[in-house]
Order: sequence, then C-alpha cells, then structure tokens
Amino acid sequence: MALSRRVLLGHLAATGAAGAALTATAGSARAAGAAGAAGAAGATQAAGAAADSAHLPSPPRAARPGHGGRRVHTGFDRLAADGYRLLDGHRIGIVTNPTGITPDLRHIVDVMHADNRVRLTAVFGPEHGFRGTAQAGGSEGRYDDPATGLPVYDTYDKSGKELADIFTASGVDTVIFDIQDVGARFYTYIWTLYDCMVAAALAGKRFVVLDRPNPVTGRSATGPVLDKAYASFVGRQPISQAHGMTVAELALLFNGEFVPKAAGRPVTLDTVLMTGWRRDDFFDVTGLPWVPPSPNMPTPDTALVYAGTCLFEGTNLSEGRGTTRPFELLGAPGIDHRWSAAANELALPGVHFREAYFAPTFSKFQGKTIGGLQLHLHDRTTFDPVHTGIALLVTAKQTWPDFTWRPDHGIDHLTGSATVRTMIDAGAGTDEVAASWRNGLRRFQGVRESYLRYR
Repeated sequence: MALSRRVLLGHLAATGAAGAALTATAGSARAAGAAGAAGAAGATQAAGAAADSAHLPSPPRAARPGHGGRRVHTGFDRLAADGYRLLDGHRIGIVTNPTGITPDLRHIVDVMHADNRVRLTAVFGPEHGFRGTAQAGGSEGRYDDPATGLPVYDTYDKSGKELADIFTASGVDTVIFDIQDVGARFYTYIWTLYDCMVAAALAGKRFVVLDRPNPVTGRSATGPVLDKAYASFVGRQPISQAHGMTVAELALLFNGEFVPKAAGRPVTLDTVLMTGWRRDDFFDVTGLPWVPPSPNMPTPDTALVYAGTCLFEGTNLSEGRGTTRPFELLGAPGIDHRWSAAANELALPGVHFREAYFAPTFSKFQGKTIGGLQLHLHDRTTFDPVHTGIALLVTAKQTWPDFTWRPDHGIDHLTGSATVRTMIDAGAGTDEVAASWRNGLRRFQGVRESYLRYR
C-alpha cells in the first residue's frame, strides 16, 4: 500500500436483553434503522427484506465477566447457541482472521468445521491473512488450510467483479463476516467488509455479519468525513474518521447508503447482534479476550489512540511501528523535549505527553535512536483521539523544523481531503482545523443515527 499497511493504510432496537432478535435486512438499511429505533426488542423487517425473524438465545457458555460485571455475547456466540439455524441448508464461506474467536480462544472456523450442522466450505482471508501470518500490506494468498483442509481464498486488495468472481468460484451460497474492528475509518477491515458486501451483491450471494464490540466505545462519531474524491482502501465512502459504530451497524449503513450505488442493488444482509454490550463500553468491560487484529494493534490501549495518531503515517515522523507501543510513541531524529512541552501546554482532555526516545526495530528509522513523545491517557472517557492527533501534527510542525508530509500526500487519504494538510501548512491552529469539518460531521451523525442498534 502507498502508506504502510493499515493506513493507506434479528432486528434489535437495543441490545442487552437475552434472547434478542436476529436482524435480517436486504433492502433499505435506513428503513431497518428507523424501525429498530421505534420498535421493541422483537423482530422488525426492513424494507425489501426476506426476513428470517428467528430469536437467538444467549450462549450456554458465557464469557467471563468484564470489569463492569457484565458478559458480552458476540454475534458468533449467539449464532452457535441457536444451533446455526440461520445457516441451515447453505454452503458457507467466511471472511475472518485471528480475531474470529470464541470466549475460550477457539477459532470459529475450527469450531464450525468440526460441527456437522454447518456446511463450511471456504474461507476468505483479508490483509494479514486468515491465520495472520502476513505483515503490513500483505496477505497469505490462495492455499488449503492445514488445520481444516478448507480452501482459503485471498481477498486482500480485491473488489468489484474480481472479488465477486472469487465468491462464485468458491461455490458458497452465504458469505459470513466476523473480524474485530477498532473504530477508525482508515482501519481497512471495514472496507474489506464493504468490498465483500458489494461483491456478494454482484454475485447474488447472501451476506451475514456477526457483530463484535467497538473497543473504543460507540458513543459518538468524531473527525472529518471523507470527501469521495479521496476514496481509497483506507476510506471507500464518506464516514467520519472515528465512526463510533460496530461492524454490524456499519454493514447496515453501507447497505442503506452505498452498496446499491456500487452494485446496482443492496445485498441480502443478515446481522447477528451482540447481547450485553452498551455504547459506552470500552473493551475491558466486555469480558472478551483481545487478539491483535493486526500486528501493530497489540492491545485495546493501542486502539484508543489509533484514530488520531495514525495520521503520522502521512508524515516523515515515526508512528511507533517497530516498538512495543505503536501509535503511542511518535518521533523522528532531532526532536527533543520541546514537542512534548508544547503538547502539554494545550491541556488536552484525558491525556499527558512524556518526552521519549526510542529505536524502532522496523519501519521508519529502523535501528536509529530517535526523539519524540509518548501519549499517556489518564481519562479515556474525555480523551478525543482525532482532536489530539491534529494537535500533535500542529505542534510537531511548530517545534520541529524538519517536519514534512509524505510526498504522496497520503495524509489527505487518511484525513479524507486536503483540508487538514493545507490548513496546517497555512498556520491554522487545532481548533480552527477542527471547525472545518463540523458541518460534514453533523450531517454524517444524522445519517449514522438511524443505523445504531445499541443503547
């Protein structure tokens, strides 16, 4: 990818009640959103949907309680607890990676393959691969999985008819998606989701999304909204930089707003929602195990800052790849205490900055000791990663004379337009830059609202 890896790189109104309904949507997801918001926890059919209004029980084997004493059951947990009835009679292919696990850390492909109630016939691997053996910007290619013997098809960097042809060649009737997201527009798995939905619509395949938590909460959407002129694999469609949605909610939004324009029609979509998850939940209260969804997303703490500090992919500073704290450590040769001091003077909510020196083991400045700062969150409930990321770009440019953008202007793909870059170059401050996306964000928030499924 032009920028390293991850950056250029039913019908439930509110979950939490056991026995919540399965969402089945094939037509307007916006209609499903309005119906879900108005209805109770029963089944509400979306416009144009061939609804399969089964009610899924909570799993018999629950995840351990999280910090809040509650248990979250993922979409897969509920699908399995219902005996996979949603998949009856279908040949199944699944888009997943190492995050597709049960609470006891078994991979769902291994679990389904061993269960004669499921006709699992194919696996589709995204960036980094199904088993996670590939590094940034790579995939595992086409192979047969040694553990199950299942054919694994490579979806990375494929879309449209090319990807639809892969689904057709695989012989599946239904494509399942189950991957842990981290809540940022430029984290490419959500665009794998989008591309697979478009391809499934083109190939006439049914699509099922098994939901997992947004690890940084679903409280709000923040940051600039993508300008379609800057669309890429780190942002196919106009959503905000931090979207505040789960993958199932995003799938409903994609199907209501974008898939018909790309494929000529919506995809036949089912979403299996979670129980026990609330919009203000951080990952550590879910009771679920964390598996790094990509090599440089080692902990949920990384996800907390990623939506802002990943912007440094678009600069000549290190974003901390090759360290034990990627996206929390930022720096370059010649930077000293003045940057962290300038950042601390802003008194940004929820975060302090420490002068730091480190030597990345790979990526930018490999093997060189460089200076910079480390983010230390002291109140994650007030921390705004996007606003903080912009503040760090502004202060880096002010305090380090060698600051530059990457020559390809990849920063524009990350922020969604040229506005952030050109305003910072013109000397704009953090608040002035943030004000530039206010109207677009307000419009997106209005669209987003009708697709939300959790309180």
